[in-house]
Amino acid sequence: MFAVMGITGQVGGAVARALLAKQKAVRAIVRSEEKGAAWAEQGCEIAVASIDDAAALQRAFAATEGVFVMLPPIFDPSPGFPEARAAIANIAQALEAAEPRKVVCLSTIGGHLERPNLLNQLHLMEERLSALPLPVCFLRPGWFMENASWDVVPARETGVVPSFLQPLGKLYPMVATEDVGSVAAELLLEDRLGRRVVELEGPRRISPNDVAAAFSKELGREVRMEVVPEDRWEALFRSQGMTNPEPRMQMLHGFNQGWIEFEGGEAHSRKGETPIDEVVRALLNRGAAQ
Repeated sequence: MFAVMGITGQVGGAVARALLAKQKAVRAIVRSEEKGAAWAEQGCEIAVASIDDAAALQRAFAATEGVFVMLPPIFDPSPGFPEARAAIANIAQALEAAEPRKVVCLSTIGGHLERPNLLNQLHLMEERLSALPLPVCFLRPGWFMENASWDVVPARETGVVPSFLQPLGKLYPMVATEDVGSVAAELLLEDRLGRRVVELEGPRRISPNDVAAAFSKELGREVRMEVVPEDRWEALFRSQGMTNPEPRMQMLHGFNQGWIEFEGGEAHSRKGETPIDEVVRALLNRGAAQ
């Protein structure tokens, strides 16, 4: 039995699909029976547990060969990341008590860095889970290609997509969530134990202009990226409802300046298979269906 957190999201869902495809038993960790209904129909056992209930998480993690854990995304954290710290403490407490045979933890590119930015939440996660008396593998993916979902509407409506990643020709380490889920499932099934780090990106590095080209190809008309000047970021993020935009801006600076990078560099990262064109096509099809 393999327990999967975040199964209703893109990465957790991809992990579960990969495990089910290999005829493995999956326990879907969800916040309510209703949210688990679709996974129950696929043969998953359902465990209801929220991130703020360590006892429920312990029950969900218990009697398993492996557990996939992840933090809920917190894009507008309070100073000092108290929300993430509380969630990490509950996950760690539950894992230590449940004693699964193996843990795969979704981290991030730059998970090894202490330099202030939004991704420090995952650095905190790595620090805490590394102290557990359990074999833990930290999977550090690059920038998710599916972040281009925010680009679908402007690409369709105006052909001009605002970009916080800049310069527009710079190549960034990106990866499809399906590849992240597939690799996470493989790591859960491997016999190797101990603490490990696996850094993952797509088949090649991608620029914002490459993303625009993928939209152009799929839409059959020109789509271009347009830089959002840095001096407009804070006001824009606050207008969107953020109260603490500094960590997000620090993260964007980290990607743009290149100091958010894999610990082992591009040469030592594992490479996924899914190209950006395929991801953009799926995003457009999903948008049309909705």
